[in-house]
Amino acid sequence: MKAARISAPKTWEIMDVDTPAIQDGQCLIKLERWSVCGSDIRHGYGDVYPEEEYPMRVGCPCHECAGTIVESRSDQFREGQRVIVLPGVDGNGGLVEYMASTPDRMVALPDEGSLDEWIMCQPSGTVLYSCQQMDTILGKRVLIFGQGSIGLSFTAITARSGARQVIAVDLEDYRLEYSKKFGATHTINPTKENLDEAIAEITGGRGAEISVEAAGYPDTLNNVFKHVSKFGRCIIFGLIGGTEDMTPLHFRQFFGNTPTIVPTAGASSGDAVGHIERMVELKERGWWDPGEMVTHRMTFDDVKPAYDMYENRDDEVVKVVMSM
Repeated sequence: MKAARISAPKTWEIMDVDTPAIQDGQCLIKLERWSVCGSDIRHGYGDVYPEEEYPMRVGCPCHECAGTIVESRSDQFREGQRVIVLPGVDGNGGLVEYMASTPDRMVALPDEGSLDEWIMCQPSGTVLYSCQQMDTILGKRVLIFGQGSIGLSFTAITARSGARQVIAVDLEDYRLEYSKKFGATHTINPTKENLDEAIAEITGGRGAEISVEAAGYPDTLNNVFKHVSKFGRCIIFGLIGGTEDMTPLHFRQFFGNTPTIVPTAGASSGDAVGHIERMVELKERGWWDPGEMVTHRMTFDDVKPAYDMYENRDDEVVKVVMSM
């Protein structure tokens, strides 16, 4: 089968490897769609690692993938069924043509509709899990740092969940335009206006009852703590640090606001797929379609241009989906 991996810094290798054999209780999925995530860039493709880290594992870094079951030895899924699948069972990443998996890492998809759109339920589902940790959203001010696909998902979900204000912050104007389409009541580009003054004006100097880190940088983490209201709630989603283990913290401003801090990671919640299943259900009934975030479509062989585009934010990319 065809597979890709990082063989050296910024270098992809596309190769042929053995198709996995499945065991009882497993399914073999022929993958048909793959999407690039910010964490793939920040914690795999973007950084330069020690020489001994290369080549990386087959299929890495990629964890957003969907396809069709071609062999089933599970009574929970049938051959011909379309699924989102989370890598990990066989140790490989997602950039492979065939993947063996178990039902606890698979999400059934409807037969209708494009996989280009359904695959977006994976990242948006992880955000749905984080929003469930916010307690009550109704009538609250929500401040979201970062408006990539994760931040935009926070914007769309909280806006539809009854937030009083949804304040989106990003350095790219085109992403802030998407924020408005997805339900943001206010947008801020810190390169063009004073962040502290803008948030104070929007919130009446109170800050936001819910402050979300969806970008993955030390500065945005500290701004989440700085601009949360007194005794508010901080939702931490972005993976911060890259190859570094420590992140600086402005302790006094964090301590002064005494927020409740909730790190959220749906994949390690004990139920890796439940929140994705809920997102599929919400999309199916028309509540919100995260497929609206797909801006570019490329092929599996275009893996390097796809990752470069995402890393450099070329051509106003939000989400790029690859097909075989």
